[in-house]
Amino acid sequence: MKDFVRAAAVIEQEGRFLLVQEATPIVYGLWNWQQGKVDEGESPEDAAVREAKEETGLDVRVVRKLGVIQNPFPNTKEIHVFLTQVVGGELKVLEGEILQAKWFTLDELEEIKDKTPGPWVLKTIHSI
Repeated sequence: MKDFVRAAAVIEQEGRFLLVQEATPIVYGLWNWQQGKVDEGESPEDAAVREAKEETGLDVRVVRKLGVIQNPFPNTKEIHVFLTQVVGGELKVLEGEILQAKWFTLDELEEIKDKTPGPWVLKTIHSI
């Protein structure tokens, strides 16, 4: 099976970060940033913006690239991670893929660090 390239949007607003609680089987119930597969012909940056819109209903703009995480999941070659800010839209989660969305402070993220898909989630946010 092909290893996919994924893109993620870390949405930050006023010192808080929007995470979604996953409904997909491999990461069910875990808190994660908005992410998904980069489509053929699509840039990772554009994929991150698209995934944020699909999963949260929010329009975001990329502030800067935070990094690339290598081999985080089976069948995932890498995740390109971008810091983003909300520029429009209304928070509404994608039913079937997302259980809920919630804004977290850094302290609140520390409390749920064991409920994320991996240590890279909090480590990347701390790098901002």
